[in-house]
Amino acid sequence: MDKRQEELLKAIVESYVKTVKPVGSKSLCQKFHCSSATIRNEMAVLESLGYIEKNHISSGRVPSELGYKYYVDYLMEPEKLTGSDMLKLQTIVKNQDLVLSDAINKCMEIISDLTNYASVVLGNNSSGNLLKQVSIIPIENNKIVALVCTNKGVVENKQFVLPESTDVSELIKTSEIINKMLIGTPINEVASRLEFEIKPVIAKQIHDYEAIYNIFYNAFNDFASDHHQDVRVVGKAKILEQPEYNDAPTIKKLAYKLEDKEFIKHVVENKDNEEIKIYIGEDSEVDKNTTVIKRKYDINGESGTIAIIGPKRMEYARVMGLLDYVLDEIKKKDDK
Repeated sequence: MDKRQEELLKAIVESYVKTVKPVGSKSLCQKFHCSSATIRNEMAVLESLGYIEKNHISSGRVPSELGYKYYVDYLMEPEKLTGSDMLKLQTIVKNQDLVLSDAINKCMEIISDLTNYASVVLGNNSSGNLLKQVSIIPIENNKIVALVCTNKGVVENKQFVLPESTDVSELIKTSEIINKMLIGTPINEVASRLEFEIKPVIAKQIHDYEAIYNIFYNAFNDFASDHHQDVRVVGKAKILEQPEYNDAPTIKKLAYKLEDKEFIKHVVENKDNEEIKIYIGEDSEVDKNTTVIKRKYDINGESGTIAIIGPKRMEYARVMGLLDYVLDEIKKKDDK
């Protein structure tokens, strides 16, 4: 492909992304200062190489999957954020009250709103959360709330109905023993240490120790299960409104996949490095008309992946700029 053909492909991709209309030779004549016949000849070459294809509805051409990949690899120029986009994200990034996970989640919600694509945060798993404190709060009659806090700012509460014979003061005493012996333990190891270290201790000090042990065991087990690996998808309805997904079977199939957290985790998980990865069409594993852009992060020991799922006809440069900006700014804030 020569220089003019590359420029032509770039123009076709960017025009189609913006307008969702097949690109004809006439619309490109003025930009390239040449005749419609010349443009048609060059487009014929691009089509023969597999970078563009004919749209069955009109005489115009649209980028092929190969064309999008070539554009992303060789022709795309990074897009700087607008002042408006930057301002919306900075209100979250500069909020000192937000823990890292909340800041990332809120930024990805904003990116979903800005782009009309689905955003995904694949968060830290429970092994990254260390026990900071467990508290017992009596509420009414024989009900209590067990509150579990971690070093990452994650707080989880579980409500329990106590057997009538259970003394709340014994629960509180057990929570004090746990706090004394297990602070700093990875959450997904707490249940095991309860069994082998805490149970023998409370068996000597607590009358109804078996029932009380079960309450704490269930609270920690539920916490570790809930936070095994958090998958958060925002803007599922937005991607379904894109013109690519205009028939009921496609919408139904895509909606089902977006609701399947294990599938999304498989698609988004990035085990390699912190560089942005782009998977277009069939490579996305979601749908032939879909693109997944993802980037891994590791900030102060907290790791995960952020991703955007959108149509193959995606604003690639803008999405990449947004993802880079969010993580770079959060990392700067965390380094201070």
